[in-house]
Amino acid sequence: MLKTKVLNPQTHQFYETVLIPNPGSPSECLIGRHASCDLVLDSPEISRVHCRVLFWKGQCYFADLGSTDGSRLNNESVQVNRHYPLKPEDTIRIGDFLLLVEAIDLPQQTALDQPAEASSLRPVWSDAAGGEIVVRCVQIIQQTHDVKTFRFVAEPAVLFSHRPGQFVTLSLEIDGQPVQRSYSISSSPSRPETLDITVKRVVAPPDSPTAAPGLVSNWLHDHLSVGRKLRLNGPFGSFTCLDAPAPKLLLLSAGSGITPMISMTQWLCDTASDLDVIFLHSARSPQDLIFRQQLEALAAQHPNLKLAVTLTRSSHGQAWLGYSGHLSSAMLQSIAPDLQERWVYVCGPAAFMDAAKTLLAELKFPMQHYFAESFGAAKPRSQPSLTQPRDSAALPIPDLDRHHSPELKPDLKIVPSIAPASRSDARTSILFTKSGKEVACEAEDCILEIAEQENIRMPSGCRVGVCGVCKHRVIDGEVTYAEAPAALQAAELQQGFILPCVAYPVGRVVLEA
Repeated sequence: MLKTKVLNPQTHQFYETVLIPNPGSPSECLIGRHASCDLVLDSPEISRVHCRVLFWKGQCYFADLGSTDGSRLNNESVQVNRHYPLKPEDTIRIGDFLLLVEAIDLPQQTALDQPAEASSLRPVWSDAAGGEIVVRCVQIIQQTHDVKTFRFVAEPAVLFSHRPGQFVTLSLEIDGQPVQRSYSISSSPSRPETLDITVKRVVAPPDSPTAAPGLVSNWLHDHLSVGRKLRLNGPFGSFTCLDAPAPKLLLLSAGSGITPMISMTQWLCDTASDLDVIFLHSARSPQDLIFRQQLEALAAQHPNLKLAVTLTRSSHGQAWLGYSGHLSSAMLQSIAPDLQERWVYVCGPAAFMDAAKTLLAELKFPMQHYFAESFGAAKPRSQPSLTQPRDSAALPIPDLDRHHSPELKPDLKIVPSIAPASRSDARTSILFTKSGKEVACEAEDCILEIAEQENIRMPSGCRVGVCGVCKHRVIDGEVTYAEAPAALQAAELQQGFILPCVAYPVGRVVLEA
């Protein structure tokens, strides 16, 4: 047990408490503002599950669990998910609360009590300590006729502590060529031993049978087997409901866009969240409902979760009691009559996301509470575009609908402008200074794709302008974007950095690559 004094100078609270761990492995006490925590600290600066005290092998440890405002041990900031030994007279600051450790009394464990492996003390793979790792496939789950979930463990082992809704980038070699693709994580960080991605097989559309099918998605379906190892990088993205201050959420997804939503939903249920959640998913038919059994089980077990499904195609004689048709204003108002009180998270194909955003705007929804995840490749460039000149002044970044999080991104704006007309007739080329290559190209090709066609290796991650892995500096010239780059801050823009995965050349561009 841990005896502590709790002090809040702002509210003049002072009391003593004893934290006694529940039996089991790991033995721990949770601290946060949620009623399920062992020590409840009621303050808006405290996250729902803020931190934990771990009792293991005759020692007591403190760890911040990725809280919004962080924690301090003996007036020093602590790293997320790192375990710090505690001793009497240590001080822990959490928001406005100060915890003074008075005494620690730990019973000696027998050999039978001690866990075979200290899973709680494994390295943590997270935003703060992520990067490229090797993972091994341990299970393949057939979700529907064309969707599979691939489950991985890390080698060497880590605890996956991503935020629900984030994504990873796989690095593969297909037909002798290096390929990278990004996929949302479909598992919950509340189950940190494994990491899942859920992938849909991509076939050429009927109206364009010669179109190339999904290279990486189909390779995973056809060639990835249990026991095979891959390289994986991440976690990336800020599309997450973690510590959303709103008491009510509305999750909208279609097709494969369900993957970040199932991660959020499972996490909310596993952490006994008191949020009121409505989840609407759109699918073509009952056979295309990904995670159907999992979602139905969660909705049955958690009264705060309401599940709704709409089918966009007839069910061919099968009885269907849910909604039918594409997302509409009437459907939204029927499912969520209190829509204006909710924060809305949207993920799916571009057409679905555009329709959802339009409908919400028509319903006078406060769009500052709208968050959307780009699902798929970056959009092609269109005018008006966003131009980044070589010697531009610092251009702040806007509040983006994609991957927007008010807690993670400052309230900044960028000035949109159309590239000068004289440049449109100029010869378009890119000089890669480190490679010594100058490549003539089309203005409609993004810089990363041009580099890859010339076998110029550039690191990349999400390929949609969100993770910032591909960031490079422009020495001379201008680039344009279809949308403002989400992963560049004002200072980086001022220094001439661009995101090649979503940047298009204007005239001649000299790039440090």
